[in-house]
Amino acid sequence: MPSLSNIQLDLLKEADLSTYLTPEQIAQIATQANPQQLTDEQLLEFLQICNALYRSGEPLISDADYDFIFLAELQKRHPLHPYLQTVEPEVVAVGKTVALPEPMLSTEKAYTRSSIEKWLARLEKAAKELDEDPAALTVRATPKLDGYAAYDDGKLLYTRGDGRKGTDISRVFERGLIVGGNGLRGQGAGEIVVNQNYFNTYLADYFENSRNFQASIIKEKDLEQHALEAIQNHAAVFFPFAQLPSWQGPAIELLADFDRIVKDVYAKVDYDVDGVVFELVNNDRIKQHLGATRHHHRWQIAFKNNIETAEVTVLSVTPQTSRSGRVNPVAELTPTKLSGAMISRATAHHYGMVKELGIGPGTLIELTRSGLVIPKIERVITPAAPQIPDHCPSCGGELVWDSDYLYCLNTTKCPAQIENTIEHFFRTLANVDGFGLKTVEKLHANGVNSVYAVYRLELKQLQDMGFGDKTSQNLLDQLQRSRTEAIEDWRFLGAFGILRMGLGNCERLLQHHRLLDIFNLSVEDVINIEGFAEKTGAAVVECLAKIKTDFMQIYELGFNLIQTPLLAEQQQSTSPIAGKTIVFTGTMVHGKRDEMSKEAKRLGAKVASSVTGKTDFLVTGTDVGAAKIAAAMEKGVRVISEEEYLGLLEE
Repeated sequence: MPSLSNIQLDLLKEADLSTYLTPEQIAQIATQANPQQLTDEQLLEFLQICNALYRSGEPLISDADYDFIFLAELQKRHPLHPYLQTVEPEVVAVGKTVALPEPMLSTEKAYTRSSIEKWLARLEKAAKELDEDPAALTVRATPKLDGYAAYDDGKLLYTRGDGRKGTDISRVFERGLIVGGNGLRGQGAGEIVVNQNYFNTYLADYFENSRNFQASIIKEKDLEQHALEAIQNHAAVFFPFAQLPSWQGPAIELLADFDRIVKDVYAKVDYDVDGVVFELVNNDRIKQHLGATRHHHRWQIAFKNNIETAEVTVLSVTPQTSRSGRVNPVAELTPTKLSGAMISRATAHHYGMVKELGIGPGTLIELTRSGLVIPKIERVITPAAPQIPDHCPSCGGELVWDSDYLYCLNTTKCPAQIENTIEHFFRTLANVDGFGLKTVEKLHANGVNSVYAVYRLELKQLQDMGFGDKTSQNLLDQLQRSRTEAIEDWRFLGAFGILRMGLGNCERLLQHHRLLDIFNLSVEDVINIEGFAEKTGAAVVECLAKIKTDFMQIYELGFNLIQTPLLAEQQQSTSPIAGKTIVFTGTMVHGKRDEMSKEAKRLGAKVASSVTGKTDFLVTGTDVGAAKIAAAMEKGVRVISEEEYLGLLEE
């Protein structure tokens, strides 16, 4: 089971993000990279978490996965979502927040040449609208430094913050950090970076990657000796964008020699570079005409090719059995440093791929780092004899092929399937502690083979298994808590691990049918619900039939389930918030925000985590910033206090 590092957990605490995702859920989302199964709130929370960790030097996923998988999913669902329109905040710096001398916006991103062509076409269109000569436009290309963004006004050095307010980190100059280029202070925006050769030679053994190092040198705590030496040796600098080496020329020349120009610009500095920034430089009138969004200047764009590959030799292929019985192949690799991380494992997707491409000891592969816990194999360069198991690695049972997949059919006795199923149940409930995989493995080793059996445990049984007196009582208390603490019925359903039923689909299903009625549904009943295809509908009905006995056994133990309001009833509900979209912000007096959210959902409301133009109410507790309230009011959102909200419910 993948997990967050202790450093990542500490950084999330420092960032003070209001998130309901557990560390285990965060790691699982990063590993599976399947945002379609997430609710809007979970997707936004995950993006915020990834941004916080990336900007703190401990990235959870790669830039490409952040942009193309998770951010793209938010954009597909809500093209005008505020998160897409604002600068992702820096979170690592500690200190008083102050206004920046001028805004430091993000840069619009492009991943194809055609996107750059469209951007140039926008410049030409703007020129024509102002009766300017498009042929006279000059474009500058500079390396897109992958460092820590900051602003130097000659007196203070600020973090970028949210693009408009940052934190004073002038202490880095007091520590000896110099300015790159001509060495002069006060040249505006730039980035703190470290020389690649120096990092690889002197720092790689102490810092996971260069961002980790860059984030470390701005913190208030005393510097590690290796970081201090890097500053003293001028390997780490603040490099103003105005001082970056560049290519400059007309747009037509850029298009005519695009690949060479990009390649040359990448090589102009010995710092980490993750793209090339193109900007209009010779016409302020056009730049003013194009203007900016809250996120980026329209006269500037960054081209990123995200090529992060290496040729690696496979040492062996390790089979791993999941809770569904599917046996998944993991390629064990010659340890290779790729994009700042040491990679020693990669997923081979399924054994059909292993068989077809010839993946086994000695196979030479091209590995593309995706930033996940287990990276992916891009292609096989030199095949070898495929390494395919005959028996389940967990129980030794016979394996059978189903299309490209190998399955262990020993569902009732296979340790991996049993243990992963139990662990998944408690992890998904998210209201119970202590039942991680190690605890579950110990329970199973002592004959506990099901979730129901876990709930039937008594104190003496746990003590006889080797759990201490206090631990045994804590486990029983947590089991009781899981039944008495209110949870959504869709989360309870999701804990049973139904095929093709992530939490989002569970909630969607229960918006149309009551929990105990779903076992009588036909395939047609399921596919009539928006978002369920025929193949999914058939899989859901089949899986529900398989789990019905176990489900009812556990359900009858008595759980405090919050019933999902049926859409048909929401339309007829007399609740004053039925069908409304509500966002809770600040510290509530009359209850926790989580509890208030659950109550609002029970009354037929949709609870969101951020304000959009479709939000009906922003309910404010204490410690809410005026800017947040003003932004909501600008969108036409009704802002009410906690007291007003409670009064509304009593109407």
